[in-house]
Parts: sequence; C-alpha cells; structure tokens
Amino acid sequence: MGNDSANQMWGGRFSAGPDAIMEAINASISFDKRMAAQDIAGSRAHAAMLASTGILSDSDAEAIRKGLLTVLSEIEEGRFEFSAALEDIHMNVEARLKEIIGAPAGRLHTGRSRNDQVATDFKLWVRDQIDAAIDGLRALVAALIAQAEAGADWVMPGFTHLQTAQPVTWGHHMMAYVEMFGRDIGRFSDARARMNECPLGAAALAGTSFPIDRHMTAQALGFDRPAANSLDAVSDRDFALEFLAAASICAMHLSRFAEELVIWSSAQFRFVTLSDRFSTGSSIMPQKKNPDAAELIRAKIGRIFGANVALMTVMKGLPLAYSKDMQEDKEQVFDAADNLMLALAAMEGMVRDMTANRASLAAAAGSGFSTATDLADWLVRVLGIPFRDAHHVTGQLVAMAEGRGCDLPDLTLDDMQSVHSNITADVFTVLGVENSVASRTSYGGTAPEQVRAQVARWKEVLK
Repeated sequence: MGNDSANQMWGGRFSAGPDAIMEAINASISFDKRMAAQDIAGSRAHAAMLASTGILSDSDAEAIRKGLLTVLSEIEEGRFEFSAALEDIHMNVEARLKEIIGAPAGRLHTGRSRNDQVATDFKLWVRDQIDAAIDGLRALVAALIAQAEAGADWVMPGFTHLQTAQPVTWGHHMMAYVEMFGRDIGRFSDARARMNECPLGAAALAGTSFPIDRHMTAQALGFDRPAANSLDAVSDRDFALEFLAAASICAMHLSRFAEELVIWSSAQFRFVTLSDRFSTGSSIMPQKKNPDAAELIRAKIGRIFGANVALMTVMKGLPLAYSKDMQEDKEQVFDAADNLMLALAAMEGMVRDMTANRASLAAAAGSGFSTATDLADWLVRVLGIPFRDAHHVTGQLVAMAEGRGCDLPDLTLDDMQSVHSNITADVFTVLGVENSVASRTSYGGTAPEQVRAQVARWKEVLK
C-alpha cells in the first residue's frame, strides 16, 4: 500500500495525522465540562480539608478557595475558554487556577488523583440528577392526582389485550400510573442512598500516605460516609448504572402512558383532548391534531435503554482498578438524564392540560358487554350457581344480546329467564356500568370511594 492511500485512510478531519487522532479520542472536555460545578465543589472541599489537617498552609488554602470561586464564575458567565489540549474538566480548571493564583494551585492535587476526582465529580452530578428526577416525578404524580380527583366517579372501559374487559373509573386509571411513578421515585431514592459514599481520597487506587481526613470531605460534599475501599471507589460505576436502570424503568412507564394517550386522543377513541401546546397540526390535513409530544416521549425510551446497555457493556470487562474505557461512562448518562427530564416535563404538561371527554368515556364503558362479569358474579352470589356454570349462562346471554344488536342491560327479564329460569329483576341492579364500578369496593378496587381514599393517601405521601 502506497503512502497516498495510507494518508487517505486518516482522511477528513484527521488529516493532521496521529496527534490529532489521539487528542480527539483522548480528550473528554467537550462533554465533561458539564461537571464543572461538581469538580470545583470537590476541589474546595479537598483544599479545606488539606488546610484543616495541616497538609496545606491556611494562606495557600485561602488563595485556592478564592481562585476556584473566580474560575466558577468565569464558567457560569460563559467567559471560560475550554481547551481540548488539557483533556478534561479537572486539568482545565487547574490550569486556569494556576494562571490566577500561581504556585499554590500546584498544591491542590496533594493526596488525590484524577481517578478519585472524576469518580467524585460524576457521583455528585448523578446525585443531582436523581434529585431532579424525583422532583419531576413528584410534579407528574401531583398532576395525575388532580386528574384522578376530578374524575373519581367517571366511568370508562377497563381493557385487557386492548379489548373491553370491565368498567373502571377515570380516577382509578390515573391512580394506576401514580402507583407506577411512585415506585420510580422509590427506585431513585434507593439508588441515591446506596451511592452516597464519597470516593475522594481514594487517590489513584491505593489511598495516600498523607494524613488526610476523608470523613471531613465526605461530610462537606453531603455524602453519608467515605467509600470504604480505594480500589472500588475509583473503579466502579454501578451508581451510574443504577441511575440508568431506574431511569429506564421510569421511561418505560412514561412510554406506556404515552402510548395510551396516542390511542385515547385518536378520532376512533376520543377519550381525551390534548392541548394545542402538546400537539401539532398536519402540514396538509387541516382536520388533524397530532399527539407529537406523547410520541416523542414514547421514542425517548430507546435512548435511555441504549445508554443503560452501552455503559453496562463498557464496564463488563474491566479489571480493577481504573481503565481509560471508563471515560465512556459520561456522554450516555448525560444524554439519558437530559431526555428523561424532558420526557417527565412534557408528560406533566400534557397531563395537566388534557381534558378527559366524559361522555365518550361513558359511552365506551357501556359497550362491548363490559358488565358480563358482573352478571356472572350475580348468578354466583344470589342464585348460588357454581362460577363455571354462571360463566356459561352469561355467555349465552351475551350471544343473545349480540344477535339482537343490543347490550346486556337492554335484554328483558323474559329473555334472561329463557336461559336460566331463576333469574330475577334484581339482576338489573348490577348491569349498569355505574352500578358495576360502585360495587368494586375491595381495597384497591375501582369504586369511587376507593379511588378517593387512594387520592387522599397519596396527597399525604407527597407532603
């Protein structure tokens, strides 16, 4: 192969050759600059600890403290010049600190390494994201509770296999998602509690010979305790994986609800009307209003699942302790966190703005022989018929109604007695959809009184 073809292989943006390629693959500043605030918080805590333990003079520590605040304000105000040559956020901050305060900047890195520094920064960042996700979920749950309370006794069809099953209430359906998102809050909270150990002071992998106080830095950064093993502290990213796992389950719940909103807002269902703020019109079909926000939420889960699989794949083959592979831990997590927060905000907005079409819900609730189970239950409860026999009798009555193009409550008592002679007029008390939902008073059932009890319980939880 001649030199010409070899040069072509470098190609495009890497025409400068191996040096440019190495800088491009090695540098992480383009994305890890997002952790600037966390990096500076960690450095401030570390410097204060170095002064407290006598490793650093008070004057150097004060210079570092002021210098770091200057760097932070430059970054927050958009005046900071990030350099790919300096590889990452840690080196960028340290280099700028040296320009501002001189020699003391070189003492900041005493008793730590970039390995424990990046693990601490990333953990702080993920912890902040967990807090944001919990806030977003609480807002979504509050919006669902408001919908549930408004329609606690509005009847609608309940489905299995997307076929009409039994009538339920709108409030009950909304509260089902409250339970799901409530468990998501629990998962994020659990992940936060488990990850709240501080890697700072683990140094490169073995700890340090300097008399540092790791409990002091852990406390300053809001951790419960320092991480107990220096090898583990710098080399695991299970805290990020656990965040992604919780995010994936939450996104799956969001996607299921989004799917229902797409179906419910269709002309065939007309169960809900989504607000114009979360819909778009068609470019050529004036009658259409597309549930784009719901569809995009449904799609976002692909990115969040993907991030989970990608990071699991990065980590699965790494021997202890740190490997450069782990630089690939951030972009996926940043992207997943961004998209989760966007999906949560969009779903909360849609739920707050949407209008349930009570008449359409009620009409659909009464169709599809939705009270057939109530009829079967009545035959068992009142006539003492074995359930299998009651199921058979009900099936014959459904077939009769279907043949006449009517629903079960429209059959006459004579019609019913022609199938089973012991049926009485009392049967009609269970056949209306309102009667059906009102009768489901078991704990967690769809009866309006049960829905209101769960609404009240959740309002207390949210307090």
